[in-house]
Amino acid sequence: MKYKGYTAHLEVNEDAGILFGRVIDIKDVVTFQGHTVDEVRDSFHDSVDDYLEWCEELGQEPDKPFSGKLPLRTTPERHRQIFIAAQKANKSINAWMDEVLGKAAEDAIKR
Repeated sequence: MKYKGYTAHLEVNEDAGILFGRVIDIKDVVTFQGHTVDEVRDSFHDSVDDYLEWCEELGQEPDKPFSGKLPLRTTPERHRQIFIAAQKANKSINAWMDEVLGKAAEDAIKR
């Protein structure tokens, strides 16, 4: 589930008969639970809203899911290969990596 740019990870506790989860793309801890999909969705939305209100009350910026910057460390040889591949595609390294990694991520998510 996604809400206001935040992503939820859900699990099931069969013994307790509940669905529970947490926001996975920030450092702060935001959790929620419910007995049905509708309840857990509402709880997720409420928890994100509460988190954003709490940050505002404290005068702090809420943790943002992603900055759009992805530092990458690799070997000099891999760096050379990436450069050549980007040049052959008439793209910058960033544009080429964004395209290639985006396709790989989409394929991985579909599995």
